[in-house]
Amino acid sequence: MLLVLAPAAAADRTIVVLGDSLSAAYGMDRDQGWVALLNERLRANDLPWEAVNASTSGDTTRTGLSRLDSALEQHAPGIVIVALGGNDGLRGISPGEIERNLGRIVATVREHGARVLLAGVRIPPNYGRAYTERFTETFTNVATEYDVPLVPRILAGVAGRSELMQDDGIHPRAEAQPRILDNIWPKLRPMLRE
Repeated sequence: MLLVLAPAAAADRTIVVLGDSLSAAYGMDRDQGWVALLNERLRANDLPWEAVNASTSGDTTRTGLSRLDSALEQHAPGIVIVALGGNDGLRGISPGEIERNLGRIVATVREHGARVLLAGVRIPPNYGRAYTERFTETFTNVATEYDVPLVPRILAGVAGRSELMQDDGIHPRAEAQPRILDNIWPKLRPMLRE
């Protein structure tokens, strides 16, 4: 008797990255970005997962939320890495709105039967200390409220280092992508074994 795996079983081994330009490989070939490097690492570690890059440059938590259902239906992932919020911060969007949108993203992913890894980002202090601190807290608040793992700073060890950043000072170079993956990996790896 021939045993055929249902498509859902294969899809359970899909990781969708819902992010903005920091995950969309802005300013470089897509195969140089950290999501492509994640696929290489998964294969090198014989982990039966595949990452799908559903990131769009310029996305905010609101626009990410608006296209989430489509990404979930198309890929039926087992894990979603949510790496949004930087554009919200750069546009001065209320931290309360960012937090609500991230919460709705997490809840929606869970309704589709997938798990969430949340990746936070820091913003320049242009909007003042109060806004910057409240913005940073949104990621911790959502991770705590929904009990999801958090990478506090997706650009830890990258941001502020001119040799790793593109000329705009916002987007990381190809040379920074392995470090970004290294920031994600310690929180993602245990999820791949659950």
